Amino acid sequence: MNSLARFVTDRELLETALTHSSFAHEVGEGVSCNERLEFLGDAVVQLAVTDWLYRHHAGSWDEGRLSEARAAIVRESSLAGAAAALGLGPQLRLGRGEAATGGRRKPSILADAFEAVVGASYLSTGWETAAELVLWVLAPALLAAGRRERDAKTMLAERVIRQGHVPRYEVVAEEGPEHAKIFTVAVTWDGREHGRGQGRSKKAAEQAAAAAVGDRWDGGGRDL
Repeated sequence: MNSLARFVTDRELLETALTHSSFAHEVGEGVSCNERLEFLGDAVVQLAVTDWLYRHHAGSWDEGRLSEARAAIVRESSLAGAAAALGLGPQLRLGRGEAATGGRRKPSILADAFEAVVGASYLSTGWETAAELVLWVLAPALLAAGRRERDAKTMLAERVIRQGHVPRYEVVAEEGPEHAKIFTVAVTWDGREHGRGQGRSKKAAEQAAAAAVGDRWDGGGRDL
């Protein structure tokens, strides 16, 4: 469970997130299963993925494409893969019968456990950390969804997510009249600002900020 300590600070919640209903029914009164946390985590996963897709493909993907991409990312096999990447299978508390029939490898049980862990993360550490967990573990699926649009933001996200962080963009300045405004955007992760960019729209400024960081990276600088 130590590998999840960054994302779930409440050990009791994490234990519940890893408790399948078969175990709870077998043990009896006093033991809670992960179904309620799964319900909450499902909503957090959906919103985190939706928010990421919306922001990273603003103006370029219509509702249909966004919905299609989200469905592919949050499908059971993808969430089960996320659970496996976190090593949840061996940590699950299963009833004897479920354990004997390979429950630790069942996609449905693993997917539910991942959502429950996300729910526990949300309750114990808040939205930002829970969303970071979702985006970090689902990074391969998120990045595959945007493979056809290899813009600066997508490429930066690929690099940063591999390090276990999520880049965030914030408008730090607006200059000029309404019809000719210039936006300045900062890109941050791990609690630090790593670059800035300017543009005549927020989207253009975000791309410029990502490109500035990418240029520094490709210029031989240390990992940012």
